Amino acid sequence: MLNKRISLIALGMLSATQAMANDQAESKGFVEDSSLKVLLRNAYINRDYKDGNKDKAEWGQAAIGTFSSGFTQGTVGVGVDAFGLYALRLDGGKGRSGAGGIDFFKQENDGRANHDIAKGGAAVKFRVSNTVLTYGDQMPALPVLSYDNVRLLPESYTGTLITSREIQGLELNAGRFTAESRKSDEGRDSGGLKSINVLGGSYQFTEHFKGALYASDVEDVLKKQYVNANYVIPFNKDQSLTLDFNGYRTKLDNSYVRENGVTGDDNKIWSLAATFATGPHSFTVAHQRSTGDSNLGYAYGGYQKDQGRVGDGGNSIYLANSYWSDFNAEDERSWQLGYGLDFGSFGVPGLSYNFAYVRGDNITTSTSEGGTEREIFNQFKYVVQSGPAKDLSVKLRSSILRVSQKSSEYNVSGNELRVFVDYPINIF
Repeated sequence: MLNKRISLIALGMLSATQAMANDQAESKGFVEDSSLKVLLRNAYINRDYKDGNKDKAEWGQAAIGTFSSGFTQGTVGVGVDAFGLYALRLDGGKGRSGAGGIDFFKQENDGRANHDIAKGGAAVKFRVSNTVLTYGDQMPALPVLSYDNVRLLPESYTGTLITSREIQGLELNAGRFTAESRKSDEGRDSGGLKSINVLGGSYQFTEHFKGALYASDVEDVLKKQYVNANYVIPFNKDQSLTLDFNGYRTKLDNSYVRENGVTGDDNKIWSLAATFATGPHSFTVAHQRSTGDSNLGYAYGGYQKDQGRVGDGGNSIYLANSYWSDFNAEDERSWQLGYGLDFGSFGVPGLSYNFAYVRGDNITTSTSEGGTEREIFNQFKYVVQSGPAKDLSVKLRSSILRVSQKSSEYNVSGNELRVFVDYPINIF
């Protein structure tokens, strides 16, 4: 049924009334609009687990090259996108690698992590007016299928995606993907995904209000719906209040419940964040709540072959209280107090700081109820503003996570440190 709906919306996209400038008519050409970029990334994550759990750490150097051509001129434009990925392990060999939340280099059967990873992918794209159909290897960024690019290498998916912007302020997406490439392993289908269908869109209703609706169907795993509403209330030039609501509803397939020993099949999770910005400061208050009978809570991401997870992208969690912990356990309720500071107003442009304190309670596991967890998050980020190293960024992030004994089946206490150095280079 979802396949039929995708076909219908694709037809609607291609026949939509033109209300914007025609991007294809303004095409300069395949070569003239092309670009080649390389991102050099040095990444380190260390997790000092508590309660007797073995510490984990991985460190690596990566090069991420992306090529995007322009479109040929004419009514139907044709182009190509491609990427090449390489990562070299610097640390995290036997005994220290293997944490699902780090996953820089996949472990082999002997417990040793791969020494390096090399892979690539390509996609062909077609554009009519302001509608683009892309087929091949891609990195989708949608609320129900969002690739993970916050580790050493990014995930990618193979399939078809249609993106239409025929009407001002409206973006529609429809797609089907049949393979998932794990970020820590070589191969186009290393994630174990059978297929995922995605459908939805976002609309800018007014200058200050926008919303989105999306749905997905992961074959033999789950069906998911997502809703977002974002409203900005400007007070003056330097002050505003942003209200952001995000919600998911997930229904696990019966076969997945049986094969993975899951209890229950339904989850609903939502978050509402209010952020007041004044000059260089921002203050956030957020509440997040998970309900339903599934002992997985909100399920997303992971790899089905060896993790018994979902396979819909490691960043498919557009929720306010997602840091080291996602605060997404069964029945969990969580509150956040956050603060952000832009040091540009104090003579240090490019330097920013973010802090968050999140506390969750009411966690249900198979053995207990009323569990709690709490996290203290700190992050400094600096982006070089000029000179030969312009746009190089250094991000230092730490989390202190403490989980009660009643919640130990769901999560584990620890201290986490992340150090990321990204250097983007525009070749042309």
